[in-house]
Amino acid sequence: MFLCACVLLLLTSALGHPLDEATLDAHWEQWKVTHRREYNGLDEEGIRRAIWEKNMLMIEAHNQEAALGMHSYELGMNHLGDMTSEEVVEKMTGLQMPDSRDRRFTMAHDDTLERLPKSIDYRKKGMVTPVKNQGSCGSCWAFSSAGALEGQLAKKTGQLMDLSPQNLVDCVTENNGCGGGYMTNAFNYVEENGGIDSEEAYPYVGEDQQCRYNASGMAAQCKGYKEIPEGDERALAVALYKAGPVSVGIDATQSSFQFYVRGIYYDRNCNKDDINHAVLAVGYGVTSKGKKYWIVKNSWSDTWGNKGYILMARNHGNLCGIANLASYPIM
Repeated sequence: MFLCACVLLLLTSALGHPLDEATLDAHWEQWKVTHRREYNGLDEEGIRRAIWEKNMLMIEAHNQEAALGMHSYELGMNHLGDMTSEEVVEKMTGLQMPDSRDRRFTMAHDDTLERLPKSIDYRKKGMVTPVKNQGSCGSCWAFSSAGALEGQLAKKTGQLMDLSPQNLVDCVTENNGCGGGYMTNAFNYVEENGGIDSEEAYPYVGEDQQCRYNASGMAAQCKGYKEIPEGDERALAVALYKAGPVSVGIDATQSSFQFYVRGIYYDRNCNKDDINHAVLAVGYGVTSKGKKYWIVKNSWSDTWGNKGYILMARNHGNLCGIANLASYPIM
């Protein structure tokens, strides 16, 4: 009881000194300059300032709690600061499940693989391209798919090359471009189309266009894909070890995800049954204190998260549904 009282006293003290108005004003002006924000009149700026301020105070409160050991991760202001979490989901996610489909649970649990390496990081193996920015286009599925294809291309040929998410946005007719889509539809397209163009041949513009795939710019092909059994984190780890980077879907609705900067992300409100955002699992690991995590690459620029990445709690109840919609292409 005494310990609990001390913690509550420390928390009350820490939260009793919020950012004052002058400090917030200075931070707001600097944030606008840093992220090149201009608004259409004082009314719009007032609305965006109010959203930004609410986010800033939330970040401050969370980090004060984290300093007291109440969270395993920290938050920080970024380029999404003047957006609500609902706006971020609407504009910057885009994972949409097909109405009906048969999942290919061909990535079976490998019972002969008794022990996995303690950690894997494909960034260190030259199988992950730099972090991209999807912008205000629901093309996360295209970046996740392209990332998984890039990993397989590097594994097969030793050549790391940026592939074209825009090629997928414009040409995968089973998906809805910036309106959203699903990764296995993209893998199907690349297989049936005979290839996907490089980013250099088919650059990203962040909006829907007419399909203009050209075989002369083709950089990779695909023979199909495999899917991990739903909700099986062990199978996801096996797939990462045996195959390479894996496309995954997660719930990205929480403001804690929007402003993550470091640490192992765990938010009990993250819903494993409400998956809306496609990302790329590029490895896993464990801290010196034994806390396990997934290494996840996002497509919200390298100013988001930890240089575009987030460490998500592993073997913690399938956090955010990370193992529910996992798949990878075959080359």
